[in-house]
Amino acid sequence: RNVINAIYHFPITNSSMCESTQRSCEPRRKRTEERSAPSEMARIITDPATGKCYCRGKVLGKGGFAKCYEMTDLSTGKVYAAKIIPHARVSKPHQREKIDREIELHRVLHHKNIVHFYHHFEDKENIYILLEYCSRKSLAHILKARKVLTEPEVRYYLRQIVSGLKYLHEQEILHRDLKLGNFFVSESMELKVGDFGLAAKLEPAGNRRKTICGTPNYLSPEVLNKQGHGCESDIWALGCVMYTMLLGRPPFETTNLKETYRCIREARYSLPSSLSPQAKQLIANLLAKIPEDRPDLEHILRHDFFTQGFSPERLSPSCCHSPPDFHVSSPAKSFFKKAAAALFGGKRDKVKYYETLNKLTKEEEEIYKLQHDLERTVISQHLLPPSAGSPVALATESQSPATQDTIRLIVRGSLGSCSSSSECLEDNTTGSVAETVASVLRGCLENMPKANDTPQTLNSCSLQWVTKWVDYSNKYGFGYQLSDHTVGVLFNNGTHMSLLPDRKTIHYYAELGQRSVFPTCEVPEHFVGQVTVLKYFSHYMEENLMDGGDLGTTTDSHMPRLYLLQWLKSDRALMMLFNDGTFQVNFYHDHTKIILCCQRDEYMLTYINEERVSKTFKLSSLLTSGCPNDLRQRLVYSLNMLLQRCS
Repeated sequence: RNVINAIYHFPITNSSMCESTQRSCEPRRKRTEERSAPSEMARIITDPATGKCYCRGKVLGKGGFAKCYEMTDLSTGKVYAAKIIPHARVSKPHQREKIDREIELHRVLHHKNIVHFYHHFEDKENIYILLEYCSRKSLAHILKARKVLTEPEVRYYLRQIVSGLKYLHEQEILHRDLKLGNFFVSESMELKVGDFGLAAKLEPAGNRRKTICGTPNYLSPEVLNKQGHGCESDIWALGCVMYTMLLGRPPFETTNLKETYRCIREARYSLPSSLSPQAKQLIANLLAKIPEDRPDLEHILRHDFFTQGFSPERLSPSCCHSPPDFHVSSPAKSFFKKAAAALFGGKRDKVKYYETLNKLTKEEEEIYKLQHDLERTVISQHLLPPSAGSPVALATESQSPATQDTIRLIVRGSLGSCSSSSECLEDNTTGSVAETVASVLRGCLENMPKANDTPQTLNSCSLQWVTKWVDYSNKYGFGYQLSDHTVGVLFNNGTHMSLLPDRKTIHYYAELGQRSVFPTCEVPEHFVGQVTVLKYFSHYMEENLMDGGDLGTTTDSHMPRLYLLQWLKSDRALMMLFNDGTFQVNFYHDHTKIILCCQRDEYMLTYINEERVSKTFKLSSLLTSGCPNDLRQRLVYSLNMLLQRCS
């Protein structure tokens, strides 16, 4: 059976329905098929209201009422996906109402993971709806070419589906027809949820329409039992989508519709052993028979399937027709083979060498989630909300502006600036650095007034920050690259090694205040293994990872050499604390970052937003003017992480 039903979906003959029983569906399908095709329309189409002319191109897909064409604006050259509906196909009032409802719902939606609605018009023959053109077609096309998708790909697509669906539900809109054919992929491999032909406003449970509406294989038990559509029904369909991507077929597909419905009502399906335990568990949660037992969209992204598995930030367009190769294009596998050899003596200690090598080979996916997902320390999936009266709780309450004395005390900090890294090391312990940063951040949040506007920003700031990172702490340690191109690794045994930007000098820290310096051409024998790991981490990040923002590289000869003291990962963010008090938190899902540092006795806060654009503020400015709520919330979460680490 052809899994591609439509590009921009309309209820169609074999896959989509909107009827009260199966019996009434069959004659309706036959009547649809027996309708004669509309007459050939003109290639040049004019909008009667604006006079704009469009050139109709190739057919992109077909639905029950219409076809979708490539259509080009002749005045601008912009290409659209045009849904063209002949008036003859929607001659009955209820049919026209359906089209009008779709237009009304879709036109107000604006989200990066929703197909954009541009314009609609009609002439004597047709109704035209101009939509965002997605050149990579749909996930149904991709699955037809690929048969099945890998788990990293499924994570990549599901994150975006959840993002778009979360937006819809926040607008109190139910999609009601989530399936592969309604997920479109742009030129840049960004997923867009489309086709709002069956979408409806969310109604209270008692007022929901009981119509069985959707695609048979994706219908939920409550919809089949005529209890109406809710957000939980879209979640069920999401489970069917996940299952289909991983296994190439829907979970309840059988030889006849009656048996399919029986399986759906009983939530009866098979989970092959080829799936990971995390994938099986998430599918089981999404396909829970009782709607209330299904997770909400926020909890889906916190599931182990996402937090404990590799999730690529981008997919190559070649993934539309060929399996991704996270292996060959990366030096990771040879990296770990060589690192294992260096650490365990290579062929001289064959037993140990091959033991390590076999483990690395068996953990193939684990190797390639270097950038994101292995967690050294587990925090509960929800950091506990602060108790009433606590410093963090106070930060969320209305505050009067801080006094000048308070500001001076807070922003000076106790670390100050150091002329050398050894000076910093001698005067501070890891605990004192963490406590100082926590007290500064706590003081800021307790005294900062609420505000909606962004305070005044600084034009420039000498700042070192982490631009790339690699977590392989279950084998070796945590690696990172600074904005001045210094590469560091905090090894699992607590020692730290830095490769300086000249790539000729290595700094080694065994304990606070104990630094060894040696050239890369004269590595002491007992450091050879760690230097090998350091160099390959450096090579991996240089070749495979992109910088995390637009913040320019600034170097200051008087700035101390940074090295990592502590790091911590939660389900939302990565926290890093450095020897000079620099404190950085990277948030995974929107790629925002917060960097707190002390320069010339004053603290600076840098915020890198979702568009990778950075802004730097004096902490004293935040204390007097406040900051937008989204930044405040990130600061509260960052303080919670630091306090968790301190405890």
